[in-house]
Amino acid sequence: MAFEQRKNIILSLIIVLALVYVGRLFYLQVINKSYRISAENNVLRFVTEYPERGLIYDRNHKLLVFNRASYDLMVIPNKIKNLDTVKLCNLVHIGRKEFVDQLKKAKEYSGYKPSVMVKLLGENEFSALQEQLFRFHGFYLQRRLIRSYTDTIASHLLGYIGEVSEKQIKADPYYVQGDYVGISGIERFYETKLRGKKGVSIFQVDVHNRIKDRFADGK
Repeated sequence: MAFEQRKNIILSLIIVLALVYVGRLFYLQVINKSYRISAENNVLRFVTEYPERGLIYDRNHKLLVFNRASYDLMVIPNKIKNLDTVKLCNLVHIGRKEFVDQLKKAKEYSGYKPSVMVKLLGENEFSALQEQLFRFHGFYLQRRLIRSYTDTIASHLLGYIGEVSEKQIKADPYYVQGDYVGISGIERFYETKLRGKKGVSIFQVDVHNRIKDRFADGK
């Protein structure tokens, strides 16, 4: 092979290798970085939408049991970053030990599934959390409807609801940790009719843990 041919082959190889290197560098520094930034700034949050539990009337159509709105503080353990435990405990008015124990329970249940951290927040706690929640990655507020009874005398017949047990969660995929279920009376007997159907809304959440908008109209 002539010297000139060998030189051209070597030069061609050098050019090809250089192009591969430049292409790889462009991917790592520009495309991959842009994708990473986009992914970091547009996290999807799947929020369970709880249905209104069925109302209960007497035979004269008098309302006996109705729903009222409440909020729970939820956590997804694997999404927690730089948690200021003291500040969050102060906002929801619980002790640090209780908070740590509940977080441990949530981690044991699942690192990537939501768990209830604090139930039935008061109005003051809810308002304070709304303003500060962007500081606590991995935490969000879940709207939930709880039961109220117009006639406490008939409460033994109407029954009551309580948090679902691990046994019930395993027996029925409808339930997850923190859900409420009929424990006694009519609430228990008609549980499958009263509980309704859950839905799921999908939101885009920015890097500051704030909801930006619904993803694909929330569906």
